Amino acid sequence: MTKFLYSFLIAGMFFCLNTSAQKKSDLAFWNPELSIEERAQDLVSHLTLEEKIAQLNYEAPAIERLGIPEYNWWNESLHGVARNGRATVFPQPIGLGATFDEDLIFRIATAISDEARAKFNASQKIGNYNRYSGLTFWSPNVNLYRDPRWGRGQETYGEDPYLTSRIGVNYVKGLQGDNPKYLKAAACAKHYVVHSGPEGDRHVFNAVPPMKDFRETYLPAFEALVKEADVEIVMCAYNRTFDEACCGSSYLLEDILRDEWGFDGHVTSDCWALVDFHEYHKVTKTPEESAALAFNSGVNVNCGSVSPNLKGAVEQGLITEEKLDEVLATLMKTRFRLGLFDPVEMNPYNNISADVINSEAHHKLALEAAEKSVVLLKNKNNVLPLKQDIKSLVVLGPNATNGDVMLGNYYGVTPNMTTILEGIAQNMHPGTSMEYKHAFLLDRENINPIDWSTDDAHKTDAIIVSMGLSGLLEGEEGEALASPTKSDRFDISLPENQINYLKKLKSKGDKPIILILSGGSPVAIPEVHDLVDAVIYAWYPGEAGGEAISNIIFGKTSPSGRLPITFPKSVDQLPAYEDYAMVGRTYRYMEEEPQYPFGFGLTYGKFTYSDIKLDNEKIKAGSSVMASVTVSNSSDWESEEVVQLYITDLEASTRTPLYALKGFKRIKLAPGKSQTVEFEITEKDMMLVDEAGKSKIEKGEFKVTIGGSSPGKRSEELGAPKALEAVFSVR
Repeated sequence: MTKFLYSFLIAGMFFCLNTSAQKKSDLAFWNPELSIEERAQDLVSHLTLEEKIAQLNYEAPAIERLGIPEYNWWNESLHGVARNGRATVFPQPIGLGATFDEDLIFRIATAISDEARAKFNASQKIGNYNRYSGLTFWSPNVNLYRDPRWGRGQETYGEDPYLTSRIGVNYVKGLQGDNPKYLKAAACAKHYVVHSGPEGDRHVFNAVPPMKDFRETYLPAFEALVKEADVEIVMCAYNRTFDEACCGSSYLLEDILRDEWGFDGHVTSDCWALVDFHEYHKVTKTPEESAALAFNSGVNVNCGSVSPNLKGAVEQGLITEEKLDEVLATLMKTRFRLGLFDPVEMNPYNNISADVINSEAHHKLALEAAEKSVVLLKNKNNVLPLKQDIKSLVVLGPNATNGDVMLGNYYGVTPNMTTILEGIAQNMHPGTSMEYKHAFLLDRENINPIDWSTDDAHKTDAIIVSMGLSGLLEGEEGEALASPTKSDRFDISLPENQINYLKKLKSKGDKPIILILSGGSPVAIPEVHDLVDAVIYAWYPGEAGGEAISNIIFGKTSPSGRLPITFPKSVDQLPAYEDYAMVGRTYRYMEEEPQYPFGFGLTYGKFTYSDIKLDNEKIKAGSSVMASVTVSNSSDWESEEVVQLYITDLEASTRTPLYALKGFKRIKLAPGKSQTVEFEITEKDMMLVDEAGKSKIEKGEFKVTIGGSSPGKRSEELGAPKALEAVFSVR
């Protein structure tokens, strides 16, 4: 009897398995031979209204009767796989922008996507479907860093639309991979659009830039990511633009994004942005109206709590089920492109193992990125690099041992992090005497008045001071715990107590002071610049940041980072923060002299530019111009130079940028060597955007400037090579 029952149960189990397999084979969306469009539409056709609505939320539940696993759409990879445990941490994006290195960004994004797939594969094996464990990454942030007060500007690649486009395109290509059938991971262009502070008003603000600035400044990076990189996801922003909530604007999400640019991926809302429709923007009155407005306007998935109200919206006639079918089919295509409904063996990315996570190769890449991101802003009398066998030195300041200033925000966890103090210790001669003191607090005067640091410091051969900002003082709304202004920096100076400490330190002697500034935003330091002998801007440089900074201080590496954003002398040089017009903003429209110009950065090499040439000085509209220049290194240091090309329209009929970056190339030159660098100036580079937002080429003269920084006498005063100019005309 027992044997009979056992046989019966086994037979029944196989019957159930075969029945389940048969049902699965009858579902067309499980057939990898069909097109993605056919599979997505078939999947949607099997769902009830309630199931469709549930799939339109970022926390998409499993549908067991169809074999569909749960999926969480929310994941982050701003500068490494974030918020999901162990991962390599690369420099914060503003630091990546400072590298001016497209190939490096592609390699970094490729490494990130390798780790992303490896972590996803490992998560699947243990049944982890939580937030941050999926393959849809809400990065990069290609908003323009239009105002240095914005605490979240550290997440961007800087203030220039061309630089942001080039860095962003390469990030997306590296993250999404080059397989003809599958995405390795899905990248996201955010936050669409005209979203760059004030952080405290992001839920209520209405951005109404001039149409010229909208087309010339705010849109190009998004357009490039869609057209050139085929980005899979676009995230709509919290704010309103032209009176419409960005996540409820058919003008932004349909007319421009899909119809004009041809975007074929899906749109996600920023998290809880749809709540803002009725609670803050007052463009709707109820959650049902908000849900209907968003999904009718082009949103495909809601990060937040409003999408469940779509059931009521359908019942009230605010949106149709047929529209939801269309929206969901578009969304589900991403899961098919990721291979999530295909046999495991069909997708080569399923073979990426956990060995790549925090691998030695990825750490070396993080070190290369950190070294190329660090910007040397001052080097009086060539005080740097220090001799490795210096007899004594002292390291002062809280950021020297602060791991937070390595990480920035949106980061993973790494066992390989090196602080600034640890990095310095790695390169020190064993006979060197070195001491570290915390010395002062980061954001307020010391409570204990006893000072043992400033007198002792001048008994050494050199003084290294590590100060600046941290995530406590700047960041995303609510993240900077010590900020009274919701993470923005309305005063862009250093905290006063830090300046006071430097004054006191300087007054005690004449030993060289090397200042290392951490931060993700410009600091106005005209007074500080004069107090110290060298200034290093380190950003938030990632897990290898301490090692990279030390390599630069001791001359193992020549610094080569360039500023991706202008450093003003004071907040008085800035237009109103709440004004989204570009007049007076960034190096492109700022007429006042900055503290440190866009594109500026010193090296240990001595570069000179000569023999600028244009292959044609008179062209017809639609033609291109080849520009070339010879760059020479007359120093004893092998160094890298970032050669930059800027265009100025000399005879425009409307306001145009004073200078506009249209090309950059990073080159390495050994001592005494020269290299000819060429740029093609295309029709697109000569385009003028008029006040109506229309692009055109006008006849007239154009000035070409090639150098190692943005043009202007300030760059040369600070030590940049003299830039060269040439003129061509369009006839």
